[in-house]
Amino acid sequence: MRHPAINSERTPSSGSPRLLAIVELGGYPNLLSLYRRLGFDTEVVNSQRKAQAALKRRLPDVIVTEYNFQSDFRDRTSNLETLMGYLQRHPGVKVIAIYQPEFLPKFEVMTARFPLFAAIPLPVTEAAVEEVLRRALAL
Repeated sequence: MRHPAINSERTPSSGSPRLLAIVELGGYPNLLSLYRRLGFDTEVVNSQRKAQAALKRRLPDVIVTEYNFQSDFRDRTSNLETLMGYLQRHPGVKVIAIYQPEFLPKFEVMTARFPLFAAIPLPVTEAAVEEVLRRALAL
């Protein structure tokens, strides 16, 4: 299930924690209203390429993204490794990844190399994401 009209929505505010949501495949509820309700200044993009551009404009406090295993990549196994490589220079950014349980062994290999703040398996519930985001805000 794709998220409708999510290319680059922002909630204007100053001093609010910033969140970048990267929704490439979806298949879970649109969480934009949750992010806003928790007070995040949110930007939503639909590709890693757009995420890289967003990171150059401003560094978020939290990133919610997907781990999408792809065996056809030559030098990596997923969409997430390029992002995580970039974020090694910014260890304060909390990354929350949504993953498919059937790819857990590949996901664990990636997270051994690039630690995450949290991982949430599909199917995702708003309550699970809210709990993790509240923890991120508390730190």
